[in-house]
Amino acid sequence: MNYPVWYLPFVGGGTLIALISIVHVFISHFAVGGGLYLVLAERKGLRENNRALLEFTRKHAKFFLLMTMVMGGITGVGIWFIISLVNPAATSVLIHNFVFGWATEWVFFVVEIVAIFVYYYCFGRMDPRTHQAVGWIYFIAAWLSLFIINGIVGFMLTPGGWLGDGNFWSGFFNPSFWPALFFRTFVSLMLAGVYAFVTTSFLKDTELKSVMTRYSARWVLLSLLAAAPAGYWYLSVLPNQARALVEGASPTIMRALHYGILGIVVLVAGTLVLLLLKPSCHTRTVSFLVLAGAFLFMGAFEWTREASRRPYVINEYMYSNAVLKKDRGELEREGFLHGARWVSTRAAGESNLLEAGRELFRNQCHACHTVGGINNDIIARTANMEYPALLGYLGRIHEVRYFMPPFMGNEAEKEALAYYIVKGLHGKDFKVSPEGTAAAGSKGKELFTGHCIICHPESLIKERTARWDRRRIRKGLDKLSALNPAMPDYDGTPEEKELMADYIHSLKTGAGESHDKGKEAFDKHCAMCHSLGQGVNPLLPRMSGWDRERIRKSLDMLDRLKGGMPPLQAPNEEKEALAAFLSRSLQGGVR
Repeated sequence: MNYPVWYLPFVGGGTLIALISIVHVFISHFAVGGGLYLVLAERKGLRENNRALLEFTRKHAKFFLLMTMVMGGITGVGIWFIISLVNPAATSVLIHNFVFGWATEWVFFVVEIVAIFVYYYCFGRMDPRTHQAVGWIYFIAAWLSLFIINGIVGFMLTPGGWLGDGNFWSGFFNPSFWPALFFRTFVSLMLAGVYAFVTTSFLKDTELKSVMTRYSARWVLLSLLAAAPAGYWYLSVLPNQARALVEGASPTIMRALHYGILGIVVLVAGTLVLLLLKPSCHTRTVSFLVLAGAFLFMGAFEWTREASRRPYVINEYMYSNAVLKKDRGELEREGFLHGARWVSTRAAGESNLLEAGRELFRNQCHACHTVGGINNDIIARTANMEYPALLGYLGRIHEVRYFMPPFMGNEAEKEALAYYIVKGLHGKDFKVSPEGTAAAGSKGKELFTGHCIICHPESLIKERTARWDRRRIRKGLDKLSALNPAMPDYDGTPEEKELMADYIHSLKTGAGESHDKGKEAFDKHCAMCHSLGQGVNPLLPRMSGWDRERIRKSLDMLDRLKGGMPPLQAPNEEKEALAAFLSRSLQGGVR
């Protein structure tokens, strides 16, 4: 609310942050582990009096310097630049709370720069003992940089006691500090071996190439083995909601994890081939393939870590759209626009719904959603939603999808946002009134539209449930998260679940409630004896308390019910439609 929004409708600021930060993290972790690799490789060459190995180490040091100081430095500055533009509010919190932490990290970074330049340019010109000491100075300074940044980055996911006392040390030594530090350290050592595969692949000395291939492969495999328990420890300390997102409640994270698993498979398979089976297969193509696997793994980890904070950018403190959690109640009472500093519309009303909705979208939705873009496209997400369904969805968006921030504004602003998405983005004409916009179809369709269609168009549900009978559909509504961890459980009443099951079942049977087959079945088979009279179904008092399943079962045994009715000679499809009609009638629907 205190800063202007950098509006990038097609790309989205979050995508740019991800692209820059993943590349930087992939290089910066190499800058830590690679420093130790240089020292120990040089030590190996000195101990074995192997001039070729020492020359390889010198050339690898040049590659290391260019990659970490040039590419790493550029992307590091790029991160500060992009986060300051995309989310200046969160950046301000990090600076103000950890200013001395950042200052300390920059001191270590200066030491790294000096040490690596001295290490490379004095290679072979300085006595080995002193030269190795310079290498150790570099590695220690690089690891201490990781130590500092790990505390600040971890704070955003697990702020811990800082939420209560605002203390620097409470935020820095947060619950995820130690597991994340161990995990990142081992990943850094793993990347040292992966990057060494690249430089090793250019060696012409086949014997040295074989030796350094196996040496680098051991770094990769042993570090990955050590990282596994640290990763499990890291997962175990996450807050419950964040852990649930990682374990399957977020579709975005699930996609990232699939790429991460693919990356690990490529990484481990390639390394095992180079270590155990045929080091002679070590070509430049193979080395870059293993590097790509490591990049996928690292990218998936960083994406997952970032996404697991949702709906927050600083967990339990600031939402991803830069609105503070503590302000939610006030904003819902007083409205969002009147207190925002960088908006041109101060209130939403009938005369400015489109303008007010646009301002609300940019300030509350654009942090995660693009417009016709490459990530979380709001147009695709809402293509099947009409105004009343979207309006209802906005009111409970955080409860239905925990990883989405709640809408924060008054009712008029909520209507304006729904109007902007439906009219401004989709170009649909309608009137903003219950009479003009209420779904003309059934209650079941209204429920489906309000709860499901944001992620599942009717065509997809029809395809997925093509082999399901109505009973299986109804049972599925009681355990959606068991069907797919990314789906939240539907918290509707049993009656609402019955109606929704009827509607979903009608998608494949063609028994749409806008043309009610159930009413037709009643008229065909029942009305002769059970006339509707004044529009009231005389069967309803007799079925008081019955659920839909009991009604359906009764249609198969009418001759055994009190009164001795003749058996119902009708196909199962008609019985299902008739049961749905009677069930809706009991719940106040069509009579």
